[in-house]
Amino acid sequence: MKVTRVRAIPFVYERERPIGDANLPQGSRWMSYVAVLIDTDEGLMGSGLTISGCEAAVEGLAQHVVGEDPGRVRGLWERMASVLFKRGVAGAAAHALAGIDMALWDLKAKERNEPLWRTLGADGRPVAGYASGIDMPLSDDELRAHYEGMAALGFTAGKLKIGLDPTADHRRLGIMRDALVSGAGQATLLVDVNELWTAKQAIRRIGALEEDYDIAWVEEPVDRFDGRGLRQVSDGVRAAVATGENLTDVQSFLTLVQARAVDVVQPGVLCGGFTGVLRVAELAYAHNLPIAMMNCPGHVLAHVAALFPTHWMMEVLDPVEPAVVRSSTRVAQGMIHLNEDPGHGMSIDEEQLAAHHPSMVRALATEELYSRHPNARRHEAGWQRGETA
Repeated sequence: MKVTRVRAIPFVYERERPIGDANLPQGSRWMSYVAVLIDTDEGLMGSGLTISGCEAAVEGLAQHVVGEDPGRVRGLWERMASVLFKRGVAGAAAHALAGIDMALWDLKAKERNEPLWRTLGADGRPVAGYASGIDMPLSDDELRAHYEGMAALGFTAGKLKIGLDPTADHRRLGIMRDALVSGAGQATLLVDVNELWTAKQAIRRIGALEEDYDIAWVEEPVDRFDGRGLRQVSDGVRAAVATGENLTDVQSFLTLVQARAVDVVQPGVLCGGFTGVLRVAELAYAHNLPIAMMNCPGHVLAHVAALFPTHWMMEVLDPVEPAVVRSSTRVAQGMIHLNEDPGHGMSIDEEQLAAHHPSMVRALATEELYSRHPNARRHEAGWQRGETA
């Protein structure tokens, strides 16, 4: 089987509710992606999803894939990564690499007529999940309803977006806990700061929450590259420090691991697709560190999670996918149940893809597409109030 064509098709869709964090507290209903579709001479097609704005980068990397056997996916990943080496595997280039790699692994499993978890060598067991809402824009009542709904699906762990208002953070964490407890009788509490604070801010603010709550992890309390600050927070609070979902190369994870700056390693699919995430998970496994997969359409990273006994739990944002995406994975009993059909279980509805092309949707403000850098609102979120230490 040979690759004949690589396509990158942008699309946007509107969610039923806004999502946002401390960097975009008002939230946005609009999401923007690029579907990466790889065609072959045997009629099979592989699907990947990545972040908008990388279409040209996909086209640039496609020349290193067209005409090649998609079953050689790790070798093709190395070829593409070496092309990107001088400029660094970051930004649009990293997003393009991730989308192509995802689609190549989908093809490899489809050619073998088996689900991806079997191609990877996993046993296909369900993967534990935790409920996430990206919930900063939700009112207290909406927050309660969201986590009660996730508790009804069997989730006993939940992650709250925090960072702007200590009083609201304390109150809302209690709301999430009570909603999850109503379904399970117990709850594992996680919080996510999205890189908003300094290390000393984080220690003070998390320490205050820990007076009343048992927090399993605090996610991205400081900048993703601040190894010194991450370690300082880890040493200064009871909760574990989780980070990594926004890193796009294995070397960045290695730097944090060597600095003892991360307690829970969180790879996302944009870190080189499945191949990159496999490498990060193997790095964490070698250092006896737990991993926790980031949310992604189709819950496709659960295929990698199923390989590792060190995987803790995977983020589940919504059990329902957008109209463009079809998924054969299933969320139930607080678990992600992997597909049995060939491939990674996520496919793209090309008719819906055309209907959701940006040219078919009214122009949206850049801010509405949730594209600001995670640290863009730091001055609005506390630094102007003198909270610099």
